[in-house]
Amino acid sequence: MTSRRGFLRTLVASAGIGAGVGYYTFRVEPEWLEIVRRPLPIRGLPPALAGRTLAHLSDLHVSPFVSDDYLIETFRRVAEAKPDIVVITGDVMSWHRGWQDHVAAVCQHIPRGRLATIATLGNHDYGALWTDPRVAASLVDVLGSCGVTVLRNEMFDAGGLQIVGLDDLWAHRFNPEDVLRSVDRTRGAIALSHNPDTVDLPVWGDYQGWILAGHTHGGQCKPPFLPPPILPVKNRRYTAGEFQLAGNRQLYISRGVGHSLPVRFNARPEVTLFMLS
Repeated sequence: MTSRRGFLRTLVASAGIGAGVGYYTFRVEPEWLEIVRRPLPIRGLPPALAGRTLAHLSDLHVSPFVSDDYLIETFRRVAEAKPDIVVITGDVMSWHRGWQDHVAAVCQHIPRGRLATIATLGNHDYGALWTDPRVAASLVDVLGSCGVTVLRNEMFDAGGLQIVGLDDLWAHRFNPEDVLRSVDRTRGAIALSHNPDTVDLPVWGDYQGWILAGHTHGGQCKPPFLPPPILPVKNRRYTAGEFQLAGNRQLYISRGVGHSLPVRFNARPEVTLFMLS
């Protein structure tokens, strides 16, 4: 039989463990950035780009919920890698009062790629309930003043690599057909699309290659050995990391840098440094 003293010890220990997990979840992991380094083999890559670095950031969520100092330190660490190309796959900010000045102050520190610094838009970049295109248009201007080129169903040539930037699905601005038809199949290409669910839509034609995405935050809170209970995608296998798709396509989902709520567990924030090959 458990004594009263033993029960109290167990209760105190359990409370201590709970407090520790809570502190880690709210105070430690949301800013415990992981720099992931991995290859990115691209068919038809220009020889001059072999061995070059492409830095992939996503889901910055500039807002009162994400520390400015943390974001700026993240940018500094990426800049130390001297990337040739920097891409940001959406949710640059979460809408809040005074967001224009706030985003401009933070994003002026975004590291510049030697060849290109490119962003696409995510649902949060369209304001409350992702319904305000005026917010998105203003954000494009702010990012442009910070040296970031925003692609909205458009393509950019970065040293011979075709970078296709697609607009957001939930904001009903995802219209890839025309730009995908313009891709030269004999040359290397990658696509940027914030929401991973877009890869399952019948719009990709004969596009072959990598699609870089974000949006999921890796589930943000993920029980060990179990899928995350909350995941903002229809296809719930799209959590984080690499996925092989039909049609010789590959998907990479970043866990993102920031958060919409200041909590993470077993889904550390991520910046990916790809070595092109």
